[in-house]
Amino acid sequence: MKKLYFTAKEAKALGVQRAVLHYYVKTGVLIRMAKGVYRDSSYESTAFQWEDLIEAVSSVPGGVICLISALAIYELTDELPRQHWIAVKNSTYIHRSSDYKIMRFRNLTLGKIEIKLEGVLVPIFDRERTIIDAFRLLSLEIAIKALKMALKPHRGKEKIDFIKLQKYAKLLRVSIHPYLMAVTT
Repeated sequence: MKKLYFTAKEAKALGVQRAVLHYYVKTGVLIRMAKGVYRDSSYESTAFQWEDLIEAVSSVPGGVICLISALAIYELTDELPRQHWIAVKNSTYIHRSSDYKIMRFRNLTLGKIEIKLEGVLVPIFDRERTIIDAFRLLSLEIAIKALKMALKPHRGKEKIDFIKLQKYAKLLRVSIHPYLMAVTT
């Protein structure tokens, strides 16, 4: 499938200078979606469920979809995110935006995977890391509901990996054992 968005960095790697990108934006050939993120102006969106999330994570250097946004993608919450939740490394400087909520994490590699959303590869934390982060950073109500939903087999999705969940809990110093006992007994 054709890639819908590209970054200025990707264009530069292909030999396209920033001045050329600015010219194409000015003439209407390209649309600047966010800082350093562009798309072809002839592309027409058709019921593209995650388009704005893909735009947001593409505009944040090193960003990873996390927390409520990841729970929504994995269908582990009933909540609709008002903003897109994106994790970045602690030391990263990011311009504020009303489109996304930046969460600063020390460890961005633990549980980081890439999934295809509408044909575009995006970085996201796996389901187990997302649940542990929910216990760490969100309300217990949201976290417990996500854990319960992850344990229910639905629509052919596999259950969460208990070993990985407990490993992440230990590495991120989250006491999840009592909640696991409560929802599995």
